[in-house]
Amino acid sequence: MNSKLIENIKRVLNQNLSRTILEKSLSKINYLPRWIIFCIDVVIVICSNIITYLLISNLTMSFYDTLDVPVRYGIVVLANMIFFLVYRTYSGIIRHSTFIDGIKLLFSTTSAFVSLVVFNYSAYFLIGKKIYLVPGLVVNYLISFSLLFLFRIFVKKMFEFYTAEKSKGGLIRAVIYGSDANAISVANALQAEIPTRFKLVGFLNRSGQNSAKTILDLPILNQKKKIPVLLRAMNVEALILADRSLTIADKMAIVDECLEYNFKVFTLPAVTDWEDPNEISKKVKNIQIQDLLERNPIVLDNKSISTQIKSKTILITGAAGSIGSEIVWQVKSFNPEKIILLDQAETPLHHLSLELSKTDITAKICSIIADIRNYGVMEEIFKQHQPHIVYHAAAYKHVPLMEENPAQAVFTNVLGTKNLADLAKKYNVDKFVMVSTDKAVNPSNVMGASKRIAEKYVQSLFYNFQNNDRKTTKFITTRFGNVLGSNGSVVPLFTQQIASGGPITITHPEIIRYFMTIPEACQLVLEAGAMGNGGEIYIFDMGKPVKIIDLAKKMIRLAGLIPDKDISIKIVGLRPGEKLYEELLNDSSKALPTYHEKIMIAEVISDHFVELEIEINELISIAKSFQNQKIVTKMKEIVPEFISMNSTFEILDK
Repeated sequence: MNSKLIENIKRVLNQNLSRTILEKSLSKINYLPRWIIFCIDVVIVICSNIITYLLISNLTMSFYDTLDVPVRYGIVVLANMIFFLVYRTYSGIIRHSTFIDGIKLLFSTTSAFVSLVVFNYSAYFLIGKKIYLVPGLVVNYLISFSLLFLFRIFVKKMFEFYTAEKSKGGLIRAVIYGSDANAISVANALQAEIPTRFKLVGFLNRSGQNSAKTILDLPILNQKKKIPVLLRAMNVEALILADRSLTIADKMAIVDECLEYNFKVFTLPAVTDWEDPNEISKKVKNIQIQDLLERNPIVLDNKSISTQIKSKTILITGAAGSIGSEIVWQVKSFNPEKIILLDQAETPLHHLSLELSKTDITAKICSIIADIRNYGVMEEIFKQHQPHIVYHAAAYKHVPLMEENPAQAVFTNVLGTKNLADLAKKYNVDKFVMVSTDKAVNPSNVMGASKRIAEKYVQSLFYNFQNNDRKTTKFITTRFGNVLGSNGSVVPLFTQQIASGGPITITHPEIIRYFMTIPEACQLVLEAGAMGNGGEIYIFDMGKPVKIIDLAKKMIRLAGLIPDKDISIKIVGLRPGEKLYEELLNDSSKALPTYHEKIMIAEVISDHFVELEIEINELISIAKSFQNQKIVTKMKEIVPEFISMNSTFEILDK
């Protein structure tokens, strides 16, 4: 691990340690009880009365002698005490006083003043004498409000000064990008939070308006020059993105600019998404790679999904995996009657069950350890639970491993899917939604070919029974690219390699991939289940493909390091079965639009079911012999476009 990385780690640890110590020290300063605040306010009113008496007595004016001085001012104190109780001016925490607390004080002292004036003139009409000089009441009112208000300001500012001094060394000097209502709310929250994490020095405005003005006593800067130039001129370390009107392209340009010159970039949720505004700095996080996908986030139709799932029994295979578990969490929010979690991985499934048990889930949860390759076990599950919808996410997906173990790819991805599809038809499941991959398009590896065979089977199964005018399950396929953060994704791998000091390993400098987030991938699965009528293969508009080497460099910069200096990038060569780019459609297919602009249907020619089933049964039989060459040869017969790349099976294509 190089020295720069060690220094960065030490700096982060020291900052976290100092913040922890500060939080502990501040936690020892308890809030004063309300009755003490009430008593302090009463003392302040007494002091204002004394000041008023001294001021009036040194003027040419003379007091009314209707009541003695102690009684006279005792009534003033009593009136203020009553309205302190009415408006609960003592209930606010002094160190966190806000505009609302000032308004409460104004209402309280004004009400006391008005009541004393009314009392004064009532006495005049009843007994013919006034008790107070009205100018004296006005002076007393002004002094009382001023002292009460200044007391709170003094305590608030002293506490802020104390905390600022304690944390001065660890503050991150930052500029907020934006000057709209969201940006102002962010600045307010960051300045008010204790302990402080950021030292805000200004706002950056791209519109060119409001220059020479200030917000919260911070200057508004116009983006006349490049952002790094402005940041360097203001001697800041970071930029906080708070402008909600930024497009993905704008955001990417800003991040690239800042990272190029080693400035940190932070982002945070919109103000409307804050659960606890008092802890907003904890929500301010480094820009994540998923924030920089070259497209806007996908938003799907939750109403149709809810209609599809509500009060139904849902079976999810591969439920403990990264995709399957996210499907579980999203399905849960649509109030199904029962969710069947099916996986052969015991520990992850147990953890998922425990997490679900901690929520307010209304659906019945059934966790089942089983292998989709076992037809008898699967049939018992279908017979017992009678699912309405099946989301099939169980699969082997690691390309190099499946290149070495083609029989296992056939058993799980082909036989497992066939078992589930046959049982879905047999037990009258409403919809069967299969999770596929863009690697099934013009496959160059065993994994992609096995998924393409599974696609062919479920599609031809549907059309076979539809053509025979028989009611059948609606079989639907969803096909998408790489999923950020999923098991086996490059993002967790790169994160781990950066943490260990590098190098980052990339198979080829020109390799590109489509990316989407796990929630988006799972929303697509649910949306497809809702809109599909059977036989469709849905594909996703995932924007521009991402060059993996650019992704690696960006992740290094996001970690605060410099590519090829702090972390090296090593080219290791394409893996078996890997190609430089993935496709969403093969050469003979075309995309048809749907009602959602980001979702399309791949128009693929369906195979004849009877012939395909015979071919697949032969493939499964050959797989049981574990003769890799024969297995892959048969797969190439079923999927003629399957051309191996960087693999020992290339010889079969000659």
